[in-house]
Amino acid sequence: MRSESTAEAPAASRPSVASGPLIAALDIGGTKIAGALVDPGGRLLVRALRPTPAREDGDTVMRAVGEVVAELRADPRWAAVVAVGIGSAGPVDASVGTVSPVNVPGWRGYPLVGGVTEAAGTLPVVLTGDGVAIAAAEHWLGAARGYDNALCMVVSTGVGGGLVLGGTVHPGPTGNAGHIGHISVDLDGDLCPCGSRGCVERLASGPNIARRALDSGWRPAPGTEPTAAAVAESARAGDPLALASFDRAAQALAAGIAATATLVELGVVVIGGGVAAGAGPLLFDPLRAHLARYATLSFASGLKVVPAELGTDAGLVGAAAAAAQALRLAAFTPGG
Repeated sequence: MRSESTAEAPAASRPSVASGPLIAALDIGGTKIAGALVDPGGRLLVRALRPTPAREDGDTVMRAVGEVVAELRADPRWAAVVAVGIGSAGPVDASVGTVSPVNVPGWRGYPLVGGVTEAAGTLPVVLTGDGVAIAAAEHWLGAARGYDNALCMVVSTGVGGGLVLGGTVHPGPTGNAGHIGHISVDLDGDLCPCGSRGCVERLASGPNIARRALDSGWRPAPGTEPTAAAVAESARAGDPLALASFDRAAQALAAGIAATATLVELGVVVIGGGVAAGAGPLLFDPLRAHLARYATLSFASGLKVVPAELGTDAGLVGAAAAAAQALRLAAFTPGG
């Protein structure tokens, strides 16, 4: 059950004032590399941002990460930093400090922790998957606050997730636990870049929503790029092909969520990410309808599905929270 206390305002809306030790957080995905200094209240005091050169070689991508760290280090408040937390697109292997993001081909078994350690100095560095980071953020300050068991998801250029079990974020040995995007929900479905078939991500990510709509004959308005946002605009206008693409994405998400709820029992599912936020009811309404048909066992039925509260800051807040949990930094209280 969730406590009745009101959740704190999202980190981005609260004042940027220092209060104690800081964690340097990195949120690394296929589109952007974001960085921030995060205080024990989840406030982002300093920000840095670079586009991800995702089609370049691995060392070029690492140089962009190094630029973000260098910009954070240039701020005088860096002196208060006690650790670095990284939430990276996955899969990651936190046990050895490497990453192999599906959407960053130049990084395959890339030693990201070593590179960040070199850029950041002697600070401890904690790596986790971006879905786990979002779970940590939403459980600390967002829509999963007060729940002991939750699945937190991101639906964007990819589909990721993380679990809160027994009141604690559960990263797993390698930092990938809860990676719902690569549950197969269509056994004979399209080949996924991960190597499997019919993955949730292959059906529900933004690029695949757009791809499926295009394949069915949908076309964006003249001068508009064929993105999930454009599909959503057409769906709001009643285009049946656009609506069908979102319905199929919602069905895939519902199947993956139902499978997860059946395995671990959940109190809430929190869904964020640019595609989910931009689509709103176009995704959430059919998702809830499909979930009612998939999650039929008594302990999984009636599962609550809600939008994420922390927006684009969730990855950074969560990277800090996951690092604090891993290092048991007393000044930070994720999940409290």
